[in-house]
Amino acid sequence: MANISKRTGSGYADPWKDFFDLDFWGSRPAMKSTMLPAVNIGEDEKNYMVDVIAPGFKKEDFKINMQDNLLTISAENKNEQNEGSGKEYSRREYSYSSFTRAFQLPDNAQEDTIGAKYEDGVLKITIPKKEQQQKTAKQINID
Repeated sequence: MANISKRTGSGYADPWKDFFDLDFWGSRPAMKSTMLPAVNIGEDEKNYMVDVIAPGFKKEDFKINMQDNLLTISAENKNEQNEGSGKEYSRREYSYSSFTRAFQLPDNAQEDTIGAKYEDGVLKITIPKKEQQQKTAKQINID
């Protein structure tokens, strides 16, 4: 009970206020919104693959933009949870999560056919590679 302090202006100590203000459970919504999601980047012979691990989002929360060879991935998620009923709440929480990640694409990325799919908390982006032209050897004559 040593953590309970008297609030100025209210005239009484409110142990519930302190309980909900503490990050006691390690799940304070404001703390989650400052973290960037993990990204796995890979490639095969035909494609580059970018996997953004972002559970808790919906497909509609994402925006993917391509401009000047820069792939920008952003998402915004607003969530409201209510406990109690009526206008007098015993607890009401709002959470807001957002992030933006940007990646410079290689010169051989085919920007006009990029595809994306979101399932099981992972946004999967496929970036096809352009066919590289064969470099030819040329003999240069000396005059």
